[in-house]
Amino acid sequence: MALAYAPVQAPVSEGSPSRDELIAQYLPEVKRIVSRVVCHLPPGVDREDLLHAGIIGLIQAIERFDPTRNNKFITYATFRIKGAVLSELRSRDFLGRSVRKKLRQMEKASGQLELKLGRSASAEELASELGVRVDELDEIKKMSCISFISFEEIGIHSAEEKEDLISRLANGDIEDALTLTRLKEIQTALAQAVEELPEKEKMVISLYYGDELTMKEAGEVLEVSESRVSQIHSQAVARLRKKLQREGLLED
Repeated sequence: MALAYAPVQAPVSEGSPSRDELIAQYLPEVKRIVSRVVCHLPPGVDREDLLHAGIIGLIQAIERFDPTRNNKFITYATFRIKGAVLSELRSRDFLGRSVRKKLRQMEKASGQLELKLGRSASAEELASELGVRVDELDEIKKMSCISFISFEEIGIHSAEEKEDLISRLANGDIEDALTLTRLKEIQTALAQAVEELPEKEKMVISLYYGDELTMKEAGEVLEVSESRVSQIHSQAVARLRKKLQREGLLED
């Protein structure tokens, strides 16, 4: 898909790279982010549309980045790129209410089975409880991993609130005491919940989010298949989300 944009003043000083040069320089980062998202999506999702959205996010980052703030451009750009890609998915209802509803049903059923069985339910047991096929359950799990925590789950609903929070997070400029306290509570609880994960799940979370490896690369490190890493990752994410919901840090 061809990318069209109007010339604007890039937020760089004289002698710094031009906007087009910055786009070319950071295009591999856009492709990396899109690749990490696509691996969780069902076949048929147009990768080029997501790539286009990611480039638009990069352009917005270049236009709006304030070099006088004590923050790296790549940090700000990553927020913008990810936000643009996820917004594109939501606009196409890949991450709409229906997916969220299925996710809540899966998490509820998983928790009930865990209490009943005294252990984590197998994929077959959970699928049977939900009345779906195992492959359908796998698709729900994949979709649940695209957006680890949604804005809606932390009480941010309007487009204006989301845009404002993205900008402030990227710039490290959060002055609202309530928002800052809530985000710190989530961060602390999440770190503790990760430490309580089974060892394999903790390792996958560390490799995927900490080292930013792909599912395939993480599989090579752990000497398991890419699909197995995806399964472990899905289990870990579901477990972490349930933990945060129990503590009242995420809305059900």
